Amino acid sequence: MPVPKHTLTESEVSRVVEMAWEDRTPFEVIEATFGLSEPETIKLMRREMKASSFRLWRKRVTGRVTKHRKLRGFDVGRGYCPTQYKR
Repeated sequence: MPVPKHTLTESEVSRVVEMAWEDRTPFEVIEATFGLSEPETIKLMRREMKASSFRLWRKRVTGRVTKHRKLRGFDVGRGYCPTQYKR
């Protein structure tokens, strides 16, 4: 088993979980940002979530085109909804 590049803080773990739940955030972005591959992200999600929530998440992301850059039909997509950060 590979040794993690660094230990994630509580806030970083929270952000990884949030990014993993987002439909438009591919696993490659999580890897580029936090150094976690897709299998490592799945392990983190399994560890951090209740079993039922993890199963729901896995069902949701399995086969989802937007979670993998190679499967996406577009090169650049929005990082978030235009109304997400309105004040």
